[in-house]
Amino acid sequence: MKNLKSIIKQYVPEKIWVSLSKTYHFLKFRNLYDFYLIQRAPSKHRKALEIVRGKEKIKVAFFLIHESVWKYDILFDLMLQHPRFEPVIFVCPAVNYGKENMLFEMNKSFESYRKKGYNVIKTYDDETGKYLDIKKTFSPDMVFYTNPYEGLQDESFFIKQFSEVLTCYVPYAIMTTNYDSFYNLNFHNLVWKIFSETPIHKEIALQKQINKAQNNIVTGYPGFDQLLTNKSPNEEVWKNKNPTLKKIIWAPHHLMTELNEVSNFLEYHDFFLELADNYRDKMQIAFKPHPLLRVKLEKDPNWGKEKADIYYNKWMNLENGQFENSEYADLFLTSDALIHDCGSFMSEYLIVGKPSLFMIRNESIMKEWSRYGEKALEVHYQSRNKKQLVDFVENVVLNGNDWMKEERNDFVQNTLIPKNNLTASQNILNYLESQIFQ
Repeated sequence: MKNLKSIIKQYVPEKIWVSLSKTYHFLKFRNLYDFYLIQRAPSKHRKALEIVRGKEKIKVAFFLIHESVWKYDILFDLMLQHPRFEPVIFVCPAVNYGKENMLFEMNKSFESYRKKGYNVIKTYDDETGKYLDIKKTFSPDMVFYTNPYEGLQDESFFIKQFSEVLTCYVPYAIMTTNYDSFYNLNFHNLVWKIFSETPIHKEIALQKQINKAQNNIVTGYPGFDQLLTNKSPNEEVWKNKNPTLKKIIWAPHHLMTELNEVSNFLEYHDFFLELADNYRDKMQIAFKPHPLLRVKLEKDPNWGKEKADIYYNKWMNLENGQFENSEYADLFLTSDALIHDCGSFMSEYLIVGKPSLFMIRNESIMKEWSRYGEKALEVHYQSRNKKQLVDFVENVVLNGNDWMKEERNDFVQNTLIPKNNLTASQNILNYLESQIFQ
């Protein structure tokens, strides 16, 4: 290292070298400080827990960013019915894709949960440009996060701002890859409890987290609960009311050029419109893209806002097609099949018992997949070209030759469903009660 430094200094101007040196030492100091905070977190949580145990009412803040990644409906309802929990939803808008998108997503989420009759509060005032100080106005005893990433929300909502309260997290999706960002951010090591999806996910966290997953509790995945408990799904979510049409969901991801480039959208966006037209007397398609897909298309030099608007409008105006951008439990439960390349949907759709096709753009997308992701993919139909996709539509969906059904159901029962026959949300509530109301 000393030799390397001396060589670099010979060719780098002194001012730049000094700047690089300061940056290096700052980052090193920051990493040490983060490690210190992680080491201190358990003692802060023990102190917070003692304070909460002495209270009659427990104030719980749920930080909602995007409606589509909200997994807390059943848990929130359970807390509403509980005599000692006081839950409130705070809409904390995403700030990483511009103010227009931020306000749109915030208002959309707010209106959706206001219509449900929930106690929901906006945290940003678009007239004053100021954020609500939740610690002053609500003073939560417990905070549930929906996303672990710094930079996605305003810094006033970061985990470090709530180190004195009991913080909790349910992953916004069942993770299928081994990326460290899903398991070992500062957030994962600072949060009081992570309620994990399966024992396999806890094993991965044990290997990756700095704190050795000491805050990781396996409860099952709350995102399944609505799919498991809803016995009368709303068929009205489908625009075309023709009962003879098979109902297919197409859910493309947004990673077209980043990370593992899993999204097939650029290659297949016109093909799915052709499918809808070619099979218009046999099926209808719900276009259910990742919320970030449109944002990225609008910024893409080959697309832009006008082209993206035209494309999305085609789905909205299609006789046997529609565009979906909100909650999807009813859509899933009333559908006949899913075609997608979205890892977060791999497990959730398995719960409904219908056939699912995962579109593999290229073999390299699975290099970072976890042991869990590989198992989940094994119980999916797969396509690597348009012919295989059409074969799935014709043979599995339209003709009903679902030969993987039993294999899927075994995976669901043996891997995804909690063994105690309770919902994941009930398991989380039971755990909180055991910790607080001793």
